Amino acid sequence: MAKQFGETVEGYSIPVLNEREIRAAAGILFFFTFLSLMFIIFKGNFLMIKYVIVVFMLDFIIRVFVSPKYSPTLIISRLIVSRQTPEYVGAAQKKFAWIIGVLLSSTMFVLMVLVNSYSIVTGLICLVCLIFLFFESVFGICLGCLFYNMVYKEKAQHCPGEICKVKDRHEIQKISVVQIVIVFAMIAFVVLLALLMNDFFSIKPHDLFGA
Repeated sequence: MAKQFGETVEGYSIPVLNEREIRAAAGILFFFTFLSLMFIIFKGNFLMIKYVIVVFMLDFIIRVFVSPKYSPTLIISRLIVSRQTPEYVGAAQKKFAWIIGVLLSSTMFVLMVLVNSYSIVTGLICLVCLIFLFFESVFGICLGCLFYNMVYKEKAQHCPGEICKVKDRHEIQKISVVQIVIVFAMIAFVVLLALLMNDFFSIKPHDLFGA
């Protein structure tokens, strides 16, 4: 008998995981991946990204092939969000999303750690990882879970925010034409601000309490 992936929780007919822990873990990974990317862009330093890739890969391998309960980042996240009420999501689609993570991080491990190289391929993979982590941690949208529905006939259940289900929006979720205009007006304002104030904003700040 195959080992169950996910936890059995009363009231749910399928194995589930705690989305709050997963989002927190995605935030942790996003922070360190983004920070290492900044070191590469501004310092040309690839040291940190190699450590991040190794930890990222091992963490996802543990999630997929051992158990999510033994993933270091998920353990840390459990400590951080332990006072919050769990938000249960289906385990199957999360496993599928994490398999994608294993494939991406393993490719990065081979190219950047073992071969010690960088290219447009590693750049694109890093960007994809950042997008996946950002959407998960900030918006609560599991992009890998959406791909799950494209691959399997049995649709994903209990997605974060039930985004896997087609449903009518609540009144509070609807966006009016006025709100759309406000968004574009803000974008136009930022562009205008950049054109008119860029030189002024570029002046280095002085120490307010300096001698």
